[in-house]
Amino acid sequence: MKSILVLAVLLTIGAATSVSAAKFVTFDPSRYSQEVTECDRLASHPDDPFKLAAGVSEGKVDLTKAVPACLEAVTRDPKNPRLNYMYGRVLGYAGRGAEALPYREAAVDGDYPQALFVIGYITLYGYNFQPKDVCRAGELLHRSALHDRIAGQLGFPRYVLEGRFDTCPGVRRDPAEMLEFVAAARKQFGSDYYKGLLADALEDDLKRLIQQP
Repeated sequence: MKSILVLAVLLTIGAATSVSAAKFVTFDPSRYSQEVTECDRLASHPDDPFKLAAGVSEGKVDLTKAVPACLEAVTRDPKNPRLNYMYGRVLGYAGRGAEALPYREAAVDGDYPQALFVIGYITLYGYNFQPKDVCRAGELLHRSALHDRIAGQLGFPRYVLEGRFDTCPGVRRDPAEMLEFVAAARKQFGSDYYKGLLADALEDDLKRLIQQP
């Protein structure tokens, strides 16, 4: 159950902010090379909506091949956020998270949706040498939701309802906007039962906030 304090904070924010539609952003991958590299084949994340290859789960990434392949790819195309994300990913898996920091930042600077969520998540907890910064994490997770990343659209409201960003004035926490995030996520996951349960719970909690006198 949420605390009375969290409810009061969210209601204040909801009353003070616009209930207009969320300003969703469409990431345009055509701004960057869409050539499928060996890095894509070896290091794409299965859940990345803009991946160019099938994707490989963490435990199955061949780091001895993926790390040099992604270094070569990002060296040839240093401004490509997809490649920077993947190189940061495999460096992190290889225990070289500190080396991954500039590549993670390059992917975030390019508004790569998968990176906005993943870097936001690891920034929230300070995982894998990523400096812990709860407020910056909230901003990145919010951006990932606006960029139509389903993990952010479900994760950001959950963290807000838990009170994670109560001390972060720069993190927008509008219940009406978050309902739009959940609705947008539903369009992506369809009839998935477990995601549907989470979406139901989030909608119930957010609607109660809006209906409070």
